Amino acid sequence: MLTTAEILKKVRELDIKSKRLTRHLFTGEYHSAFKGRGMSFREVREYAAGDDIRFIDWNVSARFNHPFSKLFEEERELTVMLLVDVSASSLFGTVHARKKDLITELCAVLAFSAINNNDKVGAIFFSDKVEAYIPPKKGREHVLYMVRQLLTIEPKRKGTSLSEAIRFFNRSVRHKSIVFLLSDFLDANGFDDALKVAGKKHDMIGIKVYDKMDMELPAIGMMEAEDSETGTRHWVDTSDYLVRTNYQQYFFNQTEQCKSIFQKAGCDLLHLRTDEDYVKILQRFFASRHRPG
Repeated sequence: MLTTAEILKKVRELDIKSKRLTRHLFTGEYHSAFKGRGMSFREVREYAAGDDIRFIDWNVSARFNHPFSKLFEEERELTVMLLVDVSASSLFGTVHARKKDLITELCAVLAFSAINNNDKVGAIFFSDKVEAYIPPKKGREHVLYMVRQLLTIEPKRKGTSLSEAIRFFNRSVRHKSIVFLLSDFLDANGFDDALKVAGKKHDMIGIKVYDKMDMELPAIGMMEAEDSETGTRHWVDTSDYLVRTNYQQYFFNQTEQCKSIFQKAGCDLLHLRTDEDYVKILQRFFASRHRPG
């Protein structure tokens, strides 16, 4: 468990790093990637050549005996929700960081990107039940509070239920939102219906965070493995080529299943490995969202 000093230090580090990334790397990209709720009326001005005649304000034009056009602007304010897997499997990591560390950093960057664009941001932390719900608000202090909660949360349960988290979100957040679902998706069963319901109303983006060893076993001989969520243990002969091949194939099958669930729900899915540069992957994703065609 982190001490208060360690928590404050980590929050400061994430604050500084997130500010730098959102200022220098995601300027305009987050804004362009996610559309506002539509157009709202701003003002009228005298008609100018090239103005769309559909937007002529006939009442004002008649009053001044001169054509006036209505001007509109995009309603930018959005609500961003972070659905964060805090189950026991998120504590796993062998290369650069634990999955939880990367998820925490991603949450900080996405949350700061949102408030820099004057959007609201909230969070749902879940295991096999909803562990905490932070309603969406604006402001830097709110984001720092969210980061502190994520750093210090001690889940009451170890398992994972994506469907439980998505169903809670569907019940709790009524208006259209941008939703980032951050998980290792090791529970890839039974959340397709809930995701389809969410995908019809909200802009859902899954971020699958995984460790290199989730995908492949090192050949180091006999190894005792423990399932962090169920506590069951068994011995694995990692020197056996067939064992390693089956392990890898299971990961690929599970990944394909997850991709298929998101595709059928009309939602996006990103893959991030703990030793990869998530900045480049997020930049490519933001760019693809506002590329014409």
